[in-house]
Amino acid sequence: MPRRRGPRAKATEGWPSGLRRTLGKRVCVKAYRGFESHSLRQRFVRECPTRSILTCAYKHFVETFDCSRPSTSRTICERNVGEDVGLATRVLNKLTTLKIAKIRDRGMYADGGGLYLQVAANGSRSWIFRYRSADRERYMGLGSLQAVSLASARANAQACRSKLAVGTDPLADRESNRAKSADKNIATFRDCAEKYISAHEVAWRNPKHRKQWRRTLETYVYPVCGNAAVSVVTLDTVCKILEPIWVAKPETASRVRGRIESVLDWARVKGLRSGDNPARWKGLLDKIFPAHSQFRKIEHHASLGYEQIASFIKDLERKPGVAADALNFLILTAARTGEVVGARACEIDAHSKMWTVPADRMKSKREHKVPLSEGAWRTLPNPLPAGDVFLFQGLGGGKPLSNMAMLQLLRRMNRGDITAHGFRATFRTWAAEQTNVSREVAEAALAHVSGDKVEAAYQRSDMFAKRRELMDAWSNFCGHQQAAGQLLMSAAS
Repeated sequence: MPRRRGPRAKATEGWPSGLRRTLGKRVCVKAYRGFESHSLRQRFVRECPTRSILTCAYKHFVETFDCSRPSTSRTICERNVGEDVGLATRVLNKLTTLKIAKIRDRGMYADGGGLYLQVAANGSRSWIFRYRSADRERYMGLGSLQAVSLASARANAQACRSKLAVGTDPLADRESNRAKSADKNIATFRDCAEKYISAHEVAWRNPKHRKQWRRTLETYVYPVCGNAAVSVVTLDTVCKILEPIWVAKPETASRVRGRIESVLDWARVKGLRSGDNPARWKGLLDKIFPAHSQFRKIEHHASLGYEQIASFIKDLERKPGVAADALNFLILTAARTGEVVGARACEIDAHSKMWTVPADRMKSKREHKVPLSEGAWRTLPNPLPAGDVFLFQGLGGGKPLSNMAMLQLLRRMNRGDITAHGFRATFRTWAAEQTNVSREVAEAALAHVSGDKVEAAYQRSDMFAKRRELMDAWSNFCGHQQAAGQLLMSAAS
């Protein structure tokens, strides 16, 4: 005859054996109105002298209800159904300062509500918040016992429980906040670019070059990766910047690529990024983009044929104004635009008829002495002003002539097909085809520096006397074409 099963056995039928052993004989099982839901596995009530506690095993959680109070308090303890569900899971604030001081053995000591004091093998003590999220048990460190007091640890645990109540994972939330805080201290590409420009712009002589640096970055680079960390700029980022302009604006694209490369190299040296530079051309981008020389014709500054220079000078001399004098002076000295508009009276030696251009205004960063022919001398103000004043002043007075003044003059003369810089090419072609002067003398007249470092180291003469003869012949050619040609050819022979 089968043994008759009591009410306790019937009520706990289907419960995990570990849970039944833990509950023991202290649990008085009886039905409780309002908890007949099928989602609750079983229900049981523990009677005690001071209060009645209803504990419901619901899936993977154990919920406790204080039934003796008017407003039922509820505590969700994240414990598996088969684990110990004694008072440690139902009572908060178990630990005290005195108890903590007496703890010596390694282990996890519960304070309740998921808060534990963890004692490691080496004796270190720290607070742990244990909880379950997305069907996974997680452990969240709350700091060491030395740094975080018991009261603070309880307050932190309560904050974590509040986040869990609204469906927020406290550990993931803390990591997200740390990432946001770290992002504020990460060096962005914009920050690195501004620091690079500030460090190098003192070496950029042309103010226009400084403006172009910032303008190209603001137009093409910052919209893509300006606020991104410089460490995460990749090859894909660089390609995204360059693809729209590589063929449409080849010159701009080449400059943008070089500037990105410079900024990323600076960041790597500063320790803000590592690895290869994704903006490097050789061995990297040259495998992705075609070289500009393969599809773009190189265009030099438009110049005037030397056969037409004499008639052009006649037309120019009929034009009044400072811009006409400056352009005439530029042609007869074969100088650059920036060198002419920045010329000062103190740089002119009236006795030897020589113009000394300081190194800071020269492209080669070397002082350049220019012999002044009679034609060039006549283009200067008469009388020559004294002091440190500009020879060719703008309309405002006291300021140099604009870089665009000579170009605008050419357009007014209906010669928009040529540029001021192109007259240097006119001079060089004339010297090569109409004279027998050496290449070195012609290049020295243009203030070109030899690309051969060994040759430059041994060639220390500026060949000033020969250059004076050449510039006098050029001035004569510009005014008297046939006579100048006969003179030079006969002198060469």
